[in-house]
Amino acid sequence: MPGKPAGLPSGVRITDRLSLSLLLARFPGELIEEILGYTGRQSQRQRQLPAQFMVYYIIAMALYMESSCEEVLRCVVEGLSWLDGWCQKIRNTGRGGISLARIRLGVEVMRQLYERCVAPIATTQSRGAWYRGRRLVSLDGTTMDVADTADNEATFGRPGSGRGHSGYPQLRVVCLAETGTHVLFGAEVGSYRQGERTLARKVVRHLQTGMLCLADRGFFGFALWQQAHQAGADLLWRVSFQVVLPRLKSLPDGSYLSKIYPCPQYRQRDVRGVWVRVVDYRLEGLESSQPAYRLVTTLLDEAEAPAEELASLYQERWEIEGAFDEFKTHLRGGRVVLRSKAPDLVLQELYGLLLAHFTIRSLQHEAALKADLDPDELSFVHTVRVVRRKLPRLLSIPPSAVAHRLSTNPG
Repeated sequence: MPGKPAGLPSGVRITDRLSLSLLLARFPGELIEEILGYTGRQSQRQRQLPAQFMVYYIIAMALYMESSCEEVLRCVVEGLSWLDGWCQKIRNTGRGGISLARIRLGVEVMRQLYERCVAPIATTQSRGAWYRGRRLVSLDGTTMDVADTADNEATFGRPGSGRGHSGYPQLRVVCLAETGTHVLFGAEVGSYRQGERTLARKVVRHLQTGMLCLADRGFFGFALWQQAHQAGADLLWRVSFQVVLPRLKSLPDGSYLSKIYPCPQYRQRDVRGVWVRVVDYRLEGLESSQPAYRLVTTLLDEAEAPAEELASLYQERWEIEGAFDEFKTHLRGGRVVLRSKAPDLVLQELYGLLLAHFTIRSLQHEAALKADLDPDELSFVHTVRVVRRKLPRLLSIPPSAVAHRLSTNPG
């Protein structure tokens, strides 16, 4: 594997200060201190790299995945000492000192910060985020390669391949994405050995009344369906044609009502059945499309949600794939794997990536609102570049001005 570049991009001083300004605005020091106290991870004495400083450092690592740990440290030290007086005495240190500071901080602080801060952000004025008054969210999962160490393999597992094993251990992430803004929330992280549906049992707890959740057929099952719906959300999930869905009542728009059951024995006795609406459709003229698709939904009234609209709406589920691409490719850049060698630090780094992605996406959303655009019309890559290097001064230009710059230059 080629070595990672040692330096930061040209113009980095502007970038770091701007990036850290955004981080301070979205993750206030007071909240971080509260979480450090709650988790028992606050610094007990004046250290070279205090715990609060390391929280910002870990998020900054995600913004500069191509740079060495020491280089990222130098930029955060300079940026924070300019922004905030408590950081002025921090001195640069080597890779060993950074690793020890990361170990002291642990995983739970970053997890708590993610869970408290990262949530849907679309407003009623946000374009592309709603369907008939319901907030659109998608459920899905992905995998990420981690450093090839014995501890990482034992913790996360390694997928098989035609020649034995894949090159790297992998972790699995399942989460919800707000379709209109690409904000990834409610994430649950596990080993490669854990199935997506297993992790999804915790993820669907983050669904709320007023949401419409889209999901692919791999998630469908009676127990998970019920758990997701009981959280308060409406559901629109694709299912396999192998799922038995008898036509119990035909509806004028071509859809029909049916029932799902916990097991075949209950279906035979018509016990504990749950009403669903079924939408069958085809995509004509698309070579890559499958012959037919089947959706089930909790929206039983065809007048409230016509079948044609639901069939069209389901394509929005692919927005979460775009969010994963931003998260795994554009933020991570050319790196093949996460850089951390120990499982706890892998998880810490992953939450840093999620927090960095939220920072970028919330900035894009603010810019889209100012310009009355759909956030999809703004380039994620361009936004990352603005965060990294654009503005000539920080203190005179607040983060809101960055959003204005994006809204006037969306490409």
